[in-house]
Amino acid sequence: MTRILLAVVGTVLGLFALLSFKTHPLTTGSARGLPSASLPSASSGATPGAGSGAGSDSSSSAPPNPASKSTPPKAASSSSSTAQRTIAGQEVQTRYGIVQIQVVVSGSTIKNVSFLQLTADDPRSQEINDQAGPILLQETLSAQSSNIDTVSGATYTSEGYLQSLQSALDQAGIK
Repeated sequence: MTRILLAVVGTVLGLFALLSFKTHPLTTGSARGLPSASLPSASSGATPGAGSGAGSDSSSSAPPNPASKSTPPKAASSSSSTAQRTIAGQEVQTRYGIVQIQVVVSGSTIKNVSFLQLTADDPRSQEINDQAGPILLQETLSAQSSNIDTVSGATYTSEGYLQSLQSALDQAGIK
């Protein structure tokens, strides 16, 4: 009788502990501010700091962030011969989360590239993305194409980034 009572009490306590366990939500890209990179602009001195300002706008959702930063250059470039276009790449589901980028192009020049989504399923993936994201963005601006190397240790993030980037460049007509 004592064994049965102990088994029932142990089961109830274990079930209670399991149901009351609270997990901490993962920090997603929209909550922490996503990295972005821009080509230096001759008309505005504020553009090079665009990547560092991404974290200060974390109260708004991630997709409007890059578009709102590229709005003033659009107005300035509408008087020029080529207008800037903002194009979102496809969402790519990787083994460890979703990757989606956005590019701002002017003619065949990539002016800005940023993440719309860069999620991570665990803290280690988050750490990897935090290190690999800025590298991928800068490499894209340097190469002006999707012909860039993957980041060592961030293979899944790099491959998802390259797929999303290529889909955006295809939409823009850039090879």
